[in-house]
Amino acid sequence: MEKFKTVLDLHLKYSSALGYGLVTLLTASGERIFSTVVFQCPCSATWNLPYGLVFLLVPALVLFLLGCVLRARTWRLLTGCCAPGAGVRCSSGLRGAKVFAHISVAAALAPLTWVAVALLGGSFYECAASGSKVLEPYLCRNRRGCTDQLPLVPCSKDQKSDLQDLLKELKAQSQVLGWILIAVVIIVVVIVTSVCRCLSPVSFLQLKFWKIYLEKEQEIFKSQAKEHATELAKENIKCFFEHSHPKEYNTPSVKDWQQISTLYTFNPKDQYYSMLHKYVNRKESDSIKSSEGDVMLPVLSFVDSSGINSSPGL
Repeated sequence: MEKFKTVLDLHLKYSSALGYGLVTLLTASGERIFSTVVFQCPCSATWNLPYGLVFLLVPALVLFLLGCVLRARTWRLLTGCCAPGAGVRCSSGLRGAKVFAHISVAAALAPLTWVAVALLGGSFYECAASGSKVLEPYLCRNRRGCTDQLPLVPCSKDQKSDLQDLLKELKAQSQVLGWILIAVVIIVVVIVTSVCRCLSPVSFLQLKFWKIYLEKEQEIFKSQAKEHATELAKENIKCFFEHSHPKEYNTPSVKDWQQISTLYTFNPKDQYYSMLHKYVNRKESDSIKSSEGDVMLPVLSFVDSSGINSSPGL
């Protein structure tokens, strides 16, 4: 039991890193399956370029869109924004753009992994580059008859032909581009993370406490919501069968739900750990909409990515 508890604690502690690692592993595995089982370069001057680019970029686009759709912040930003009178509770254009930028960066992991692994493999790039009129003069310089043979390079089986030299050159270019992409992504991530942490108005230990608070708030919220919903459902069903009037239950109003569902903003004057925390500490009848001094900080984006928002059950 102690070993199980230790494993569970490690999972909770590193759940974000484990999630990103799993996404990376699944994406890389999917790319290898596609390149070996599904992908068959047509070796045609007309089709090589579009065929190779489709396999290289379209799955990356699909993974990016899925990454956006599966993030809780996306639906916090969009839910109810097209309803009548939504302007008063939806984020401003600039704030919405900042949130979408954060969502896009977080959702870019899987597509970048796909492109990087595909470039390291080389198959998609070899096919696309062999049909490119832009790269043709560079690849065919000092080679006679290369223009006609270039589209056939990905299908070449002759180990002694000049086509094999072209194939090796294309694979080398692809792998170099792949490692450059990986290096650039890692450098950008390190720089952006470092800058965000340096500009954070919250200390390292307070951030740890903040995440613990959110975890417990989500856990208790889900438990209390299930309990309240169960009691309300039992009362309504009982009254239906007994033809009686239900007891009065204090259920949050539509406005209450809207206020705790808005995107989190940080204000150094009033320190709240979530929109629910801010709501219960408001003055009576006041709204918790953004006020002067409220800012959105990338380092606090985890506040809107809570489990209760992304779980299908709640």
